[in-house]
Amino acid sequence: MTLTRTNSTLPYMDANLERLGDLYPSLGLFGFIGICLMSITRRSGTCNTRKSYIEKSVLYVIPALGACLSCVDLVVLVRTKPRRDFTLCFVPLSRFAMWVNLNIDSTLQLAVMLSSKFSCACCVFTSRILCFWWIFRFLTEAFHLNVIFTLQTLEICMIMLDIAFGISINVLRIKQTPPKNSSLEDPLIEEADDQRNIEKASSCWDLFTFGYIGLVMKHGSMKQLEFEDLLPLPLDMDPSTCCDNLLRSWQLQESNNFSNPSLFWSISGVYGWPYFRLGLLKVFNDCIGFAGPLLLNRLIKYLEKGSGNSIGYTLAISLGLTSIFKSFLDTQYTFRLSKLKLKLRSSIMSVIYRKCLWVNTASRSGFSEGEIQTFMSVDADRIVNLCNSLHDMWSLPLQIGIALYLLYTQVKFAFLSGLAITILLIPVNKWISVLIASATEKMMKLKDERIRKTGELLTNIRTLKMYGWDNWFADWLKETRATEVTHLATRKYLDAWCVFFWATTPTLFSLCTFGLFALMGHQLDAATVFTCLALFNSLISPLNSFPWVINGLIDAFISTRRVGKFLRCLEHNKDSSTDTGLISEDLAVFVEDASCTWSSNVEEEHNLTIKHVNLRVPKGSFVAVIGEVGSGKTSLLNSLLGEMQCVHGSILLNGSVAYVPQVPWILSGTVRENILFGKTFDSKRYLDTLSACALDVDISLMVGGDMAFIGDKGVNLSGGQRARLALARAVYHGTDMCFLDDVLSAVDSQVGSCILQRALLGPLLNKKTRIMCTHSVQAISCADMVVVMDKGEVKWSGTVTDMPKSIFPSMSSSNEFDMSSSKHLTNKRKESLTIKKDDVDEVSSEAADTVKVEERKEGRVEVAVYRNYAVFSGWFITIVILVSAVLMQASRNGNDLWLSYWVDKTGRGATQYSTSFYLMVLCIFCFVNSILTLVRAFSFAYGGLKAAVRVHSALICRLINAPIQFFDQTPSGRILNRFSSDLYTIDDSLPFILNILLANFVGLLGIVLVLSYVQVLFLLLLLPFWYIYSKLQFFYRSTSRELRRLDSVSRSPIYASFTETLDGSATIRAFNSEEHFVARFIEHLTLYQRTSYSEIIASLWLSLRLQLLGAMIVLFVAVMAVIGSRGSFPISFGTPGLVGLALSYAAPLVSLLGSFLTSFTETEKEMVSVERVLQYMDVPQEEVSGQQSLRGKWPVQGLVEFHNVTMRYISTLPPALNHTHFFYNPRRHAGRTGAGKSSILNALLRLNPVCSGEIMVDGVNINHLPVRELRTRLAVVPQSPFLFQGSLRENLDPLGMSEDWRIWEVLEKCKVKVEVETAGGLDSNVKDSFSVGQRQLLCLARALLNSSKILCLDECTANIDVHTASLLHNAISSECKGVTVITIAHRISTVLDLDSILVLDRGSLVEQGNPQLLLQDDDSAFSSFVRASK
Repeated sequence: MTLTRTNSTLPYMDANLERLGDLYPSLGLFGFIGICLMSITRRSGTCNTRKSYIEKSVLYVIPALGACLSCVDLVVLVRTKPRRDFTLCFVPLSRFAMWVNLNIDSTLQLAVMLSSKFSCACCVFTSRILCFWWIFRFLTEAFHLNVIFTLQTLEICMIMLDIAFGISINVLRIKQTPPKNSSLEDPLIEEADDQRNIEKASSCWDLFTFGYIGLVMKHGSMKQLEFEDLLPLPLDMDPSTCCDNLLRSWQLQESNNFSNPSLFWSISGVYGWPYFRLGLLKVFNDCIGFAGPLLLNRLIKYLEKGSGNSIGYTLAISLGLTSIFKSFLDTQYTFRLSKLKLKLRSSIMSVIYRKCLWVNTASRSGFSEGEIQTFMSVDADRIVNLCNSLHDMWSLPLQIGIALYLLYTQVKFAFLSGLAITILLIPVNKWISVLIASATEKMMKLKDERIRKTGELLTNIRTLKMYGWDNWFADWLKETRATEVTHLATRKYLDAWCVFFWATTPTLFSLCTFGLFALMGHQLDAATVFTCLALFNSLISPLNSFPWVINGLIDAFISTRRVGKFLRCLEHNKDSSTDTGLISEDLAVFVEDASCTWSSNVEEEHNLTIKHVNLRVPKGSFVAVIGEVGSGKTSLLNSLLGEMQCVHGSILLNGSVAYVPQVPWILSGTVRENILFGKTFDSKRYLDTLSACALDVDISLMVGGDMAFIGDKGVNLSGGQRARLALARAVYHGTDMCFLDDVLSAVDSQVGSCILQRALLGPLLNKKTRIMCTHSVQAISCADMVVVMDKGEVKWSGTVTDMPKSIFPSMSSSNEFDMSSSKHLTNKRKESLTIKKDDVDEVSSEAADTVKVEERKEGRVEVAVYRNYAVFSGWFITIVILVSAVLMQASRNGNDLWLSYWVDKTGRGATQYSTSFYLMVLCIFCFVNSILTLVRAFSFAYGGLKAAVRVHSALICRLINAPIQFFDQTPSGRILNRFSSDLYTIDDSLPFILNILLANFVGLLGIVLVLSYVQVLFLLLLLPFWYIYSKLQFFYRSTSRELRRLDSVSRSPIYASFTETLDGSATIRAFNSEEHFVARFIEHLTLYQRTSYSEIIASLWLSLRLQLLGAMIVLFVAVMAVIGSRGSFPISFGTPGLVGLALSYAAPLVSLLGSFLTSFTETEKEMVSVERVLQYMDVPQEEVSGQQSLRGKWPVQGLVEFHNVTMRYISTLPPALNHTHFFYNPRRHAGRTGAGKSSILNALLRLNPVCSGEIMVDGVNINHLPVRELRTRLAVVPQSPFLFQGSLRENLDPLGMSEDWRIWEVLEKCKVKVEVETAGGLDSNVKDSFSVGQRQLLCLARALLNSSKILCLDECTANIDVHTASLLHNAISSECKGVTVITIAHRISTVLDLDSILVLDRGSLVEQGNPQLLLQDDDSAFSSFVRASK
């Protein structure tokens, strides 16, 4: 082998690379020894696999050919250089020995294994050690290419033979690998469905090239994908396993660093080592990336010399092979990093969800609900992005450093001028990063606040529409959004400066470097210029990515601190409160000197809610906790449950607990799922429970029975049905203790008597300990023990007979009908009460099947979606962005063309201009490029902000005007998903990916134009290339769209379940059902992970094939350049400068093609968020405007008339009001009782449209009035009290219509003035400082401030004691003289003193009249109803 050094001509870089050739002889020796050892040691190896002709040629023909060629090479060397040093003969000698050894093994195999001492050639050649050695040998030969310019054709053939054989045996090894080798394939083998069998049958080569996604993509291109079509998750990606691993690491952190455990180090403990191994792969991948510029340098030098040998073909083919090899490395690194990110995401989300279940209400008080929801929707994704940013933080400087070193080998110290610009920009970018971090933190706080307010809006939308406040609340939400957008704008414009600095750096770098190099007296040649240009191109990605990496790291660490703070909340230890060993076996509850607060870190005496309580409750007793509104009844139950912080004393429970809160928590699901609550189904106990809770008749009327679906928060159930369903849950579970918070307030006296007799005192619970907060005299009189609460203290406890009348005077002043009912029930506790079908609350008219399945579009994202986004951004700014991007790319291509022109002129020595002239033109191109880059960056920032503001405003306006039926049919979590994840995408991700897409598109356009200009034959390749490219992208895009839509659909249940769990976490903890709900959440998360996993595999499938396609283009351009340089082609390919430019442009085409389609696909995926938001902009709208405007104070008389009114909630359901005809006389009270209690109010307030008939108020048809003006003219007190988070003055009078003295006057009449003064006055912030009863009184005060002539009361006294209710009725009578009061009530004592009663049955009016007169008529429906309640 002839090695000739040309030190005078080879640059410094060549000398360094030549030293790598010293390792080459030892490789041949190692191969010879390794093959011998493998042949001898594998004696027992057998090979039963039948081999194809291609495999046989690899195993037998290539070794024979290699032995022959190496023999010829050795003979030629000995004959031509007989006296040379033996070391020069060592390389061909070792190669000859290696090929002979391979040939011997193959020959033995062909001789039918005559000797059993040697294993088959296939087993030897495809061993792990030799396969790795062949790869290493191939890489060493690639680095050894700098010395092959002087080699003969025979030597080149030997090197190519080595490479071909190395690749071939590695392919054979992959094909022969047993099916079960990696965790990736485990689930593909163990599952038994059809898709898993297909994946099991696929080869390892398909797994390596992501071919196993082919079936999913085929389905996606032919039909709408379903969840069953998705890939299964590998075992190591199971969300429950990931959650357990991170949880153990976090607990270890807490034990080692109790005061300040770190979430970052917990994540590192679980995923640190796999992440480190990925870093090693990334180092290798980054280094291989620089082989392209080095090979390009050698190829351009070859073209400049115009040599006639075949070295150029070797270099051209090597350039293509390097691109192919790097394509596989890139996709494998991305695949394994993506798997790690999915594991981390499932870990974070499941740990956050689990924490919400185990942290009690007091410990969670430091975090708003919106903030906790942001942890799941935004912070989890930002923490996951830490995986990308951490590696990029060292990888990008490494790539920059290597590129700078290679630049030094080309232009010496001239590169320092460009480096100086880079160094000067570092402090600038650091300063910008600090500002971005500050703006991001402020923005996230406001985002939490906005999501909290949005959640309040969606939760209480019915009440807001009743008040006519929906528009005002939307404006209040827009103010928060405007402040959030202010900080978002700061961040976006700072990002624009980052983009400008880093995007213009390569152009400035090339200008300064080439300018200084020319001014130093050096002559620019094509090899130097275009090698440097290729290195500049390799600098663009790390330089442009660096600001985003810094921003991503900042966001991730901020989110890590936020989530870590939440995870540090102390969890409730049930073992400390539930202990059978510390209390007597006869006691169920033991409380000694207990003081509790709702705050987790405040222990001052004046903040205590429960003060020095002592309580002993015997097992099996029925305890009634009574007291006035705000006395601490609910707080007492919560302290027993452990929801409050016990700062003094002890609270111990003996046994399991069931809990029914004052506001029933209903799970989205079937009726049976709500009752079972994770417990196994027992048909006998289940039926007994339904009967005891008076639910059997209700369920029989539902479509689907107990399998009927209940919507979000039980929207398709009445208030009484929700209360009884929550009670049935507690009864069915059969726990040792039942804590009931005012469960009888939502039902009428008849149903309440049935529940008391059958459920609370019946056989299912009569031996259980029952503690119930109540105002019902019937329940109090049946209690074994009464506990009287007053201002957080136990005022008295004992039996009913011993209770002094001075403590609870309402017992003696209650209505006679209530007392008679209680006495009757006391005397006949064991009698079985029967309920007729007509006496039970009907199933709510919103029906059982009102919750709609979330819709998702099919096919590609429509052009209208892009057009709508452009409209949101503004057409002018859109045109500015497009024009600036095109001109920016044109200026950059012009800069490169000018450089090639300069090189050609100086190379031929025919230059007509001075160096300063060329530099001046180069400066002009650089200046224009910088200006256009700045314009594009700021235009994108401005357009993205404008679109974000307009999308939110349009979305909130459309939703606020949607009818109430839309909110009944749509879970609030589904809507909230639009305002959190989808809107965050539109705010941040979408403009970013659109910017990348536009840059990639104009970059590709510029490359295609330059290549077509330089090489005409490229136009011939362009058509088939575009055909293949379009087919690939069509095949992929159709699937990716479906996967992204499935991703969005699978994400909604996660947020809906999370929001639902936040509301009912106290109930879940009381039932000890945390593990059941974690498992339920894991199911949702597993489906979400499967969608994301399939999406990633599909993306990598495309990326690999696109990069291989790009490598073919590079190979074509390089080979055609070599052919053109030999002068054997009739068409000229231009000057060396233009050819060098084409080659430097073809090299980055591999990554740019993949980046373009990836960014295009990602844009389409992100556009799904816009598509989903636009879906909710097409929801039906209320008739807000009216034909008739109101003037003055209307209504004046308060006359309400219903003329043959028919109303349906859904067209397929029976009418809720059926030709109802009645009128209310002015200045008279009116009340009504019966089924469908809220339909009258819904029709009067136009919450639901009337099918026929008309409703007149003071002679005006309400359908002709503006709906909001109508609602604001009527005063309403809803059944569910609504107070939003804000000042008390804003809650009572948000429009600022009343003076403070008037507010205080009404508060005093409503008996809550003292409580308001204690809370801090009208400016105090409303949180959880008021009980449900106090909230109801505040809602009554709000209605009285309206001073309307029509007052609608929907069970406004249901949650307050009888004495306070009596005082309130007196206050209403005195305050509302001359006012028509429409009352819906369950208590008979509430309606007896009214002027008129309406009795309805299934929407039809049965009778109307004075209650006293109707009571005297034994045949009246009202009289029979009263008799049945006794």
